[in-house]
Amino acid sequence: MNYRTRIISSLSELGQQAWDSLVLQQTERNPFLSYAFLHALHESGSASPRSGWQVQYLTLWKAEVLEAALPLYVKSHSYGEYVFDWAWADAYRRNGLAYYPKLLSATPFTPVSGSRLLANSPEARTALIEALCELQVENDLSSTHILFPPQAEAEALHEAGFMLRSGVQFHWLNDGYQDFEQFLSTLDRKKRKNIRAERRKVQEAGVRFCRIGGHDATDADWRFFKRCYDHTYAAHYSTPYLNLDFFRRIGTSMPDNILIIIAERDSRPIASSLVIHDERNLYGRYWGAIEEVPCLHFETAYYQPLEFCIERGIQCFEGGAQGEHKMARGFLPQKTWSAHWLAHPAFADAIERFLEQEAGGIDAYIDELNEHSPFRQIK
Repeated sequence: MNYRTRIISSLSELGQQAWDSLVLQQTERNPFLSYAFLHALHESGSASPRSGWQVQYLTLWKAEVLEAALPLYVKSHSYGEYVFDWAWADAYRRNGLAYYPKLLSATPFTPVSGSRLLANSPEARTALIEALCELQVENDLSSTHILFPPQAEAEALHEAGFMLRSGVQFHWLNDGYQDFEQFLSTLDRKKRKNIRAERRKVQEAGVRFCRIGGHDATDADWRFFKRCYDHTYAAHYSTPYLNLDFFRRIGTSMPDNILIIIAERDSRPIASSLVIHDERNLYGRYWGAIEEVPCLHFETAYYQPLEFCIERGIQCFEGGAQGEHKMARGFLPQKTWSAHWLAHPAFADAIERFLEQEAGGIDAYIDELNEHSPFRQIK
C-alpha cells in the first residue's frame, strides 16, 4: 500500500473535520484525542515549542484523504508525561550522551489510555508504524516513547521492535448502581463507614456543591477554577502546566465534555474540580482549594464525580495517575502500557533488562492489590 507521509506542526493544517473523522473511527477513543482538546493545548501555548512540546504529528495520506496519524512531539524534557524516564535521562547524562531531544507520542499532561496509532484500516496502521520506525532512525534523536496506548497497539509496537513497559492506575466501574448508597452497600463495612464519615465532615462544615456543565460555565467559574488549580501546584512547589487560555478554549470548543464542580461555604466558593467525560467514561483531571476543610478533596474530586457517573449511567471513572488511596473508595487497579525505542544499543539492552524485572514487580503489585479488594465478599 502506497502512502504519502507528511509531518505537520499544527492541527490547523489538517482541519477539525479531517482529524475528528479519523479519531471517531478508533475503538479506543476519548475526548483528549479530539481536535478541540489538542488544538487548545497547542494554541494556548500550554504544549508548544516554547514549553518544550514541539508538534511533529506524523500523518499518512492517499491523495487528499487522511488515512492515519500519530500525535507526536519532539520533547526537550520529561515533564507532563506520567511515565517516568528521568533515571534513563540521568544515565545518558552521566555517560556523556544526550537524552534530549526525544520523540514522544501522548496527550500532553494527560495520563489517559487511548489510541495513538490512529488509522482507518489495519493496513494503514501497519504503514504508520513503519513510517514511525523510519522517522526515528532518520532523525538524530535518542529515543521514541509511546505513552498509554491500548494493549493491542502496544503489542503491535512490540512486534516492530519497541520495548513494553507496564504501569498501574485505579478505575471505578459502574455496576449499574441506582444511587450512591447502593454503591456503598457493595463495599466492606470499614470502607463504607469511612466514606460516610468523610462526607459527613464536609457537610457538617457547611460546604455545599454545585455542578456546572460546560454550556453553563461562566468566565468567572473558569477564573475561580484556575485559581484553585494554581493553588494546588503552588502547594507542591511546582509550576502549573496549563494556562487560563487553555481552559477557556476547551470550555468554548467542547462544552458537552466539561463538568466543573464548585464547593461553597457561606455562599463563597472555596474549592473546585474539573472532570472531562463522554457517554461512557469520566476522567478526573484537576482540583484545588483555597480554604482547608477536612476531607474536602475526597468529596470534590471523587464522591461528587461518582454521583454524577451513577446519575448519568457512565460506566467508568478513571481517577488519574497513581494513588492507592483510591482503592478505599471503590477504585480497582488496571494495567497501563507504554512502548519505548532507544537508538543506543547498549542502553537499549540495559533498559530492556530493567523493564523485564519491573514488569514482574508490577504484576506482583497488582496481584497484591487485588487481594485487598474494597468490596465485601459475598459468601
